[in-house]
Amino acid sequence: MSRILVLFYSRHGAVRHMAEQIARGVESHAEAEAVVRTVPAVSTTIEASEPPVPSSGPPYATLADLEDCHGLALGSPTRFGNMAAPLKHFLDGTSGLWLSGTLADKPAAAFTSTGTLHGGQETTLVTMMMPLLHHGMLLMGLPYTEPELTSTGSGGTPYGPSHVAGADGQGPHTEEEERLCRALGRRLADTAVALERGRRA
Repeated sequence: MSRILVLFYSRHGAVRHMAEQIARGVESHAEAEAVVRTVPAVSTTIEASEPPVPSSGPPYATLADLEDCHGLALGSPTRFGNMAAPLKHFLDGTSGLWLSGTLADKPAAAFTSTGTLHGGQETTLVTMMMPLLHHGMLLMGLPYTEPELTSTGSGGTPYGPSHVAGADGQGPHTEEEERLCRALGRRLADTAVALERGRRA
């Protein structure tokens, strides 16, 4: 089985819902499984720390999760056109994997949620791709063969799935947004499985 790591940070639940939809898309492939992980929040107070195990939801990611995956979907809400600090903090600790080339040639993609339609979705997706490029991963987006890219009036970009959550972060996900998440999950699974078959051949 090809393991696709769906790694995300979510504050109000919008990105978490997207991660669940991507996992559904991954698991629509008979030879792929989704491994859903999150990261703890970071604090400006040095003494503050999160419990070692989250009170609910997916477990916190470890470097072993990255090492063992065959593909990666990386998700974050946007923060001034960039990924949120907790996800950046986790990625900043992956230099050992970079030195060993562990993630090289594995497919990867990004997804995001914003409070407003023009809240920096595309810049967030692109900046999330930068560390993945440094790791030598094979970046994937969404092709315009996905009809929702041209019919959506909310989230959805060729750089990856996106969602417009509203100012309170509670806006419902549209059908188009959910379909694009599932399409990305399936695309990652298809690619990871094909690459693994090629490596075994």
